[in-house]
Amino acid sequence: MVFRCQRDSWARQFTTRVVSCRAAELRPEGGGEPVRGFQVVLEDTILFPEGGGQPDDRGLIGDVPVLRVTRRGPEAVHFVPAALEPGAEVLLSLDWERRFDHMQQHSGQHLISAIAEQMFGFKTTSWELGRQRSVIELDTPLVTAEQVAALEKSVNEKIRDRVPVTVRELAADDPEVETVRSRGLPDDHVGPVRVVDIKGIDSNLCCGTHVSNLSDLQVIKLLGVEKGKKNKTNLVFLAGNRVLKSIEQSHNTEKALTSLLKNGPGEHVEAVRRLQSSVKLLQKNNLNLLRDIAVLIARDFKSKPAPRQLFVLHRKEGDSEFMNIIANEIGTEETLLFLTVGDEKEAGLFLLAGPVEAVENLGPRVAELLGGKGAGKRGRFQGKAAKMSRRGEVQALLQEFISHRNPEA
Repeated sequence: MVFRCQRDSWARQFTTRVVSCRAAELRPEGGGEPVRGFQVVLEDTILFPEGGGQPDDRGLIGDVPVLRVTRRGPEAVHFVPAALEPGAEVLLSLDWERRFDHMQQHSGQHLISAIAEQMFGFKTTSWELGRQRSVIELDTPLVTAEQVAALEKSVNEKIRDRVPVTVRELAADDPEVETVRSRGLPDDHVGPVRVVDIKGIDSNLCCGTHVSNLSDLQVIKLLGVEKGKKNKTNLVFLAGNRVLKSIEQSHNTEKALTSLLKNGPGEHVEAVRRLQSSVKLLQKNNLNLLRDIAVLIARDFKSKPAPRQLFVLHRKEGDSEFMNIIANEIGTEETLLFLTVGDEKEAGLFLLAGPVEAVENLGPRVAELLGGKGAGKRGRFQGKAAKMSRRGEVQALLQEFISHRNPEA
């Protein structure tokens, strides 16, 4: 069946009737618990069911939102959160912004694929209409920057030429079907076959919704290529309003950087490079200072006339190396060390060091108390902690262990 949305891609409202309504569940695209609702079939629809690489439409049936539209043989199935009465006359309203975006990207893909094949012999094997950008998979291991530039120039020339885009319907057994560019029909396809013609440029079997003239695309921007699967190349592009939105985002980013960096757009890259160099130098100096502090902490502990059997230290700034330097400097043959770095009440790192037998016994229990995970060998047990607020409980555990080991301590 060819739906009203395929006969007239520009229709934004349409009156039809409910054929059937049955309870069903919808699994959200991002995962999670299924949503309970109803599958509704209408006599006809202006809401496109996903297919041909194009996502489905959104809209309203009356005042009931349509959450998904899928194709089931000759039927378009609308998933809605509320039941509708079979036989009832209803008004369909289309989310036009979403639809027109899909029309621009889909017609843009047809144009790019046709010109890429004409100019360089690159055949399209698949494509994806993404939420932010679209990707065409080309059957070639390499597309050069020069070829991308030439292709972009050519497709935009066709847009400025205002080339008409038309849709025809052919019988499935019409011999002309064999002459039209196609990646095949679905196994459950029934009814006539739609052919989308870009006058003088391309004829392609397609079930999707399209613009009526290439000028409706406004502009196409090829963002570049990425390595694809099985020795193929992915060509990334934007069409129409997505190009305008991308320019707006880039301009806003440019203004923000100009304000932050206190220089013009042409100097942004060099300014960021200088900042990166400064940050690296500061990080290096910070690490050196932390090492010096670790050594001083250890020496201060060792200078005490009667060193304690338990040494506990927490520091917000630090890393595993900082803790291990302290342990190396103090020595762990007789002293049990419990060292932590990070946020005092949330996540951080810990190190338990000391006599091998004591650490093997206490390490897993310390990790459990801190809500973390760790591993160790040769008198060292270290890992990540999720509950640094429980350091006091760990200290009590270690003090109790020492007391039992040495009642006079």
